[in-house]
Amino acid sequence: MNIFRFAGDMTHLISILVLLLKIYATKSCSGISLKTQELYALVFLTRYLDLFTDFISVYNTIMKLVFIASSLAIVWCMRMHRVVRRSYDKDLDTFRHYFLILASLILALLVHEKFTFQEIFWAFSIYLEALAILPQLVLLQRSGNVDNLTGQYVFFLGAYRAFYILNWIYRYFTEQRFSRWIGERLRAVLLVLEKQCKTAATSLNRAKAFFFFSEATVSRHRMQFRY
Repeated sequence: MNIFRFAGDMTHLISILVLLLKIYATKSCSGISLKTQELYALVFLTRYLDLFTDFISVYNTIMKLVFIASSLAIVWCMRMHRVVRRSYDKDLDTFRHYFLILASLILALLVHEKFTFQEIFWAFSIYLEALAILPQLVLLQRSGNVDNLTGQYVFFLGAYRAFYILNWIYRYFTEQRFSRWIGERLRAVLLVLEKQCKTAATSLNRAKAFFFFSEATVSRHRMQFRY
């Protein structure tokens, strides 16, 4: 593991802690998209199907458990906590996220490394993670008001993606495991994502646009390397 991967994991963890802090301290989930959080929970559950079959390291296993548990905890609070759920912006969080799930599944069936159950869901999680932020961005655009903790959450997610870009660049030059055919097939998909990033930049602030651009870039490189 290199320093960029570690920094990316830590900023990702900080973003989750910031979100949990907001919910715990304010007993409110206002400004947070439940649909985005549900998508992230699905991302981690499908990506880490190998949790109990393949052991890489203690660090890797702990981080997988933390991401799964924290994402499920956030969803539970927003759906079930008798105080927190009252502040959920249901009228603003109307993005049809089921279409993102369907699109990601179709892409996973078409573009994957091996046609196995685990690999299909790995690819599915990669595509879905690139799109999962969309409901959150739409909610922020509609509300027009971003509180400090929600803004920090989006910022740290963007930083996490930036560190992972550096991680994949570093691994590209040091590990010699570049899958060219996957990269070529993904090029068309990523062009669409980067165009969406430009669209997001016209309606959202720079932090949100930066996050979406880095999300698309990391998705391209993550399909080239496994970790």
